[in-house]
Amino acid sequence: MQNHSRRQFVKYGLCTLAAMALPLPKLALAGTSAKELGFYNLHTGEKLRLTFYEQGRYVPQAMEAINHLLRDYRTGDVHSIDKALLEQLYELQQRVQMPGPFHVISGYRSPETNGLLHAHSNGVANNSMHLQGRAIDIRLPGKDLTHLHNAALSMQAGGVGYYPASDFIHIDTGHVRRWEQPAHAV
Repeated sequence: MQNHSRRQFVKYGLCTLAAMALPLPKLALAGTSAKELGFYNLHTGEKLRLTFYEQGRYVPQAMEAINHLLRDYRTGDVHSIDKALLEQLYELQQRVQMPGPFHVISGYRSPETNGLLHAHSNGVANNSMHLQGRAIDIRLPGKDLTHLHNAALSMQAGGVGYYPASDFIHIDTGHVRRWEQPAHAV
């Protein structure tokens, strides 16, 4: 009987080792990887690099830090940034194979700031998604703006605006659409 137990022990031990060597299904790994983003706010000089998603959830302290960095720098108003926008930025970063940081021209905009900008520019929508924390204007130093724009378009996720004269692209979490800044605009 002892031999039988020893054989069972060896058999189960080998099965366990074999099972450990098998790759886990992708579904089992979903949500476990960490996602990191970096930002540099051109108006405030603030920098941030952090993990915003980890172990299947968004990190609350990271979300607060991102909301603060992407605030309306003119008024100081802070607004929640859409998690889908952060996912788009993360995907964009993966597609262009550059970890950032993204240089931020505009994140959240208060109604006052958006109204002021709209009054002075044809390129600012009256009901901009910036008002809802669902849009961001960025560039990625070291990466050609055209390449960044094309990568954003290839995601087929939300709106993508191309502003080469102003050296940035706009991405948002609205419906899929695209537009370009007129060549004569500055």
